[in-house]
Amino acid sequence: MKSRSQISPARVVQGHRVASGQNGNPRFPGGTLRMQIPCFLALGLDLRGLFIGTLNVSIAPLRYRVVKAKHTFRKVKWHPTEPAEDFSFFDVRVWRPDAPAVNGYIYFPHPETKPEHFQKPDVLELLLPLMEGVKYGAELDIEIPATQMVIEPAIHQNGMMVAAQNPGAQPFK
Repeated sequence: MKSRSQISPARVVQGHRVASGQNGNPRFPGGTLRMQIPCFLALGLDLRGLFIGTLNVSIAPLRYRVVKAKHTFRKVKWHPTEPAEDFSFFDVRVWRPDAPAVNGYIYFPHPETKPEHFQKPDVLELLLPLMEGVKYGAELDIEIPATQMVIEPAIHQNGMMVAAQNPGAQPFK
């Protein structure tokens, strides 16, 4: 990564399994990413070559704060009946002890335009090449350019972590 970056430990956690289609939701045949990738390609972001699903990682007890995305797309109408959404993508490099580092993106559907399947403020969704052998609970290191996203101590309100993008939002349980 060319700019100053931060490296943070992360733990693989289970997501909603909607991006990959593994949850079987008939509204998203093959998963949301399979439906979104052609839209992103038409907007200039080629995600072909990456696994069609996200690897979700928790950086708890830390959280992230968006600085400036590498790519942001507004009002992406990727589904025939669901509302348009805003998406941002950030560079990420993932390190694990038993394999070479891989490069990809942090996939960030904007919470203010996302109708459902929200993430906790310590969870990042990664788009990467297929990483064989990675299981829930695996420990990884993620490297993110500090010009795009900052990893910082979490803020707690009433004993619950609050998202950095919208400090006035309802705390996550």
